[in-house]
Amino acid sequence: MNTVDAKRVLETALICAPQPATLRELRTLFNDALGTDTLKTILLELQQDWALRGVELVQVATGWRFQSRPEMREYLDRLHPEKPPRYTRATMETLAIIAYRQPVTRGDIEDIRGVTVNSLIIKQLEDRGWVEVIGHRETVGRPALFATTRQFLDDLGLQSLDQLPVMENPAAQASVFEALGPGGSLLPDETVAAAEAGEGAGPVSDAPSPPEDAEADPATAAPPDIAAPQPPTREDVPVSRHEKSQDAANGTPESLP
Repeated sequence: MNTVDAKRVLETALICAPQPATLRELRTLFNDALGTDTLKTILLELQQDWALRGVELVQVATGWRFQSRPEMREYLDRLHPEKPPRYTRATMETLAIIAYRQPVTRGDIEDIRGVTVNSLIIKQLEDRGWVEVIGHRETVGRPALFATTRQFLDDLGLQSLDQLPVMENPAAQASVFEALGPGGSLLPDETVAAAEAGEGAGPVSDAPSPPEDAEADPATAAPPDIAAPQPPTREDVPVSRHEKSQDAANGTPESLP
């Protein structure tokens, strides 16, 4: 098979593929008749052929794929008017810490951010496929070690973590991920503040969460808007006849009629 035909086959396969294709998978198109180096050369040529179009051929962590260029997103979003998923600043900062400092424990994240990490934030990132547990630190309690996934790199259009831009603090690092995922966006600052205070809308908040094994004591717990009962004063306690007679003998004011 000549190069022109091989390029046409690769182009068709990649356009129709539902997910990135690896070089091993692409070689099966030709019954391994083409070597890896030859495939890479053809892919680079194909990449140049699409250089001036609205779609580009890129290599991500899990293989090669065609995707729309970032400048086309403004127009493509009009085809999908549904509300995109939104993430709080706390969620994106947590993701940034994991991405830039992995592997990290939940305690590491809390030390960097200075606040308790809500368990729902970690769960949301795991459900989205951006974060996973890769092991446990050999210390007291053996806390879980979190790291980013290959899906995370694919959604950013990166091949490796080395391609992440260099940022110094979690807030700046979080800004890198503002366009992460299909239609993902950050909540406005005022909404984030309300969500973190437990008042606003949003998938998760950054309010401190109680320990997982802690249980509320029904004897001491009180509703948030109702003051806790105060111990009764002497005036509120019924006085017995015996106490009245003692007060009268001592001449205290309580014994006066």
